[in-house]
Amino acid sequence: MATAIPKISLSSSRDIPFNRLVLSQSNVRRIKSGLSIEELARDIERRGLLQSLNVRPVLDDAGVETGSYEVPAGGRRFRALELMVKQKKLAKTAPVPCVVREAGTSILAEDDSLAENVQRVALHPLDQFRAFRDMLEKGMSEEEIAAAFFVAPTVVKQRLRLMTVSDKLLDVYEQDGMRLEQLMAFSISDDHARQEQVWEIVNQSHNREPYVIRRMLTEKTVRASDARARFVGLDTYLAAGGTIMRDLFEADDGGWLQDPAILDRLVMEKLHAAAEDIRAEGWKWVETALSFPWGHTRQFAEIDGTEVPLSDEETARLEALRAEQEAIEAEYAQADEYPDEVDARLGGIEQAILALEERPLAFDPADMARAGAFVSLASDGTLQVERGFVLPEDMPAEPEEPDEYGHHPHDRYDEDIAGDGDEDGVGDTTVPDVEPEEEDGIKPLPDRLLTELTAWRTLALRDAFASNPHIALTEFLHTLVRDVYWQTPGADCLEAYVREIPLPVHSPDMPGSVPAHALRQRNEGWKHDLPEDENALWRWIDGLDDTSRMALLAHCLSFGVNALYERMPSYGAVSQSSVTERLKRAGRLASALSLDMVEAGWQPTAENYLGRVTKARILQAVREARGDEAAARIEHLKKPDMAREAERLLEGSGWLPEALRTIGRPDDISADMTVAGEGVEAIAAE
Repeated sequence: MATAIPKISLSSSRDIPFNRLVLSQSNVRRIKSGLSIEELARDIERRGLLQSLNVRPVLDDAGVETGSYEVPAGGRRFRALELMVKQKKLAKTAPVPCVVREAGTSILAEDDSLAENVQRVALHPLDQFRAFRDMLEKGMSEEEIAAAFFVAPTVVKQRLRLMTVSDKLLDVYEQDGMRLEQLMAFSISDDHARQEQVWEIVNQSHNREPYVIRRMLTEKTVRASDARARFVGLDTYLAAGGTIMRDLFEADDGGWLQDPAILDRLVMEKLHAAAEDIRAEGWKWVETALSFPWGHTRQFAEIDGTEVPLSDEETARLEALRAEQEAIEAEYAQADEYPDEVDARLGGIEQAILALEERPLAFDPADMARAGAFVSLASDGTLQVERGFVLPEDMPAEPEEPDEYGHHPHDRYDEDIAGDGDEDGVGDTTVPDVEPEEEDGIKPLPDRLLTELTAWRTLALRDAFASNPHIALTEFLHTLVRDVYWQTPGADCLEAYVREIPLPVHSPDMPGSVPAHALRQRNEGWKHDLPEDENALWRWIDGLDDTSRMALLAHCLSFGVNALYERMPSYGAVSQSSVTERLKRAGRLASALSLDMVEAGWQPTAENYLGRVTKARILQAVREARGDEAAARIEHLKKPDMAREAERLLEGSGWLPEALRTIGRPDDISADMTVAGEGVEAIAAE
């Protein structure tokens, strides 16, 4: 005979007047979380009480029911009802739906309170998304949905954004096949086919992190922070039919532009329009490009321009800005820091002053007719215009003048008078024949005699030069400045020069780097201060203080620094061993300067390093910077994906390839020189 299954009895449910309810001390919830009591009260006011209170009778000392009931489970709802009573929105005797435990039950009040809070299951995000979507389709706005559930509109927008994810991927998420963070990453794109393709790829790999999904979905896009996007403007891009991909779940710096072709077309159209405006100023030619290679202006001569003076209105504006700046600084002189609004105002004043002080240059129309300008895109997304460059063939020919001895450059002298050296190249040390008597006027000195005289002068000059360091440094600087800025033809009296080492081969990020910007700024600063002719230049250098002279010397010499690795032909003018020695000395110089390429702004990217080395080197870099575990996470990837992931992992790590590392300290230079040179050679030989 089958045993009967005992039937359970549920606690009775009935309405109890609110003034007969009291909050139980057995309620386990002590810490506030979730909606505030005020928000819950507003929700009950709108919707009514959706869940009954769990209560049990209050007994007196004799164990007899008093007619009051304590609330061990539902304390927050009780407080919300209590608040509504205080606000006169609910009567004190209003009936409250309650589930009543029998007196004397073996179930503790704490047990009921804990069970009600622990055993509830939070709503699945996908269910929340679907509910929001249904409410939206039935006419509620995003703001109304947010207000109804006491969440920020952003939360509703984020949940509704999941509507852009493929139904196939939503099913995978519903079956716990992916995490919510991964699903959020897919919402960055509206392309369902691409979403499913990316999921198939990452699902077969060990690395399924959201950043991998985002990177794969945005790899053919352009960041809104890109210089091209800032130059054109997002509104113009959108008006041209471009679309922007946004991420509601992560900071995206304005999103990703999905139509690079449209963007590049708009950039070039705007650059060409700007170039036409520049050409209309009267220039002979204007070249336009997204960017020009480093040092592209070195082969050109430059024409001088004069700064456009400030107008009376601009002068008054500048004086007012400086007065305001001084007043603010004086007012907050004793403060540790400026208030935010004051700091912002000072920043605005500084920018306005800088804009007024950086005066445009005016050029002579005759000079402009033989010169040109370069128009390109600066790294900060602004238009970059470089004016006043002249091709060598467009430079006016200068008349040839006789030297101080009356000789013209193409004069031919009487060989019988001047004499030549021996055929073997050794000068004749015998006393030359006496020069014939002068006939009509004074003739130029014979070459031979002139050479002897100037040899004496050279010897005396060397002695005097070596005895006067101040004059020696002045002459050295004079020569260097002429060589760097003017490229004056002809031999100099001081055989000291700097040959600028060209850098035609470089990564795209180098022209916009910190060192490149600093060199340009320093170069323009000195160039602005230089006098117009050689004699004035000599006097100007002679009058500089020692600090300025040394700074100018270092700047001019910097153009000749050469730390380039080059592969030399077997029978070239420069041997491979000479390149190795150059690299050793460059390493010594780097150590003496405590050169830090990380501080200089270099960091490894797929474009400048990681995408151009072997997978083994990529993994070695990640292993050195982030450890074996990080390297193991990407070792299964194909090289392009591995390079991009390594770029992300190495960001901010300070890792450098061997060729860019500075070895040792200045006092250890001699020991490290060999390592510096041979290390680069070894890398190149691999």
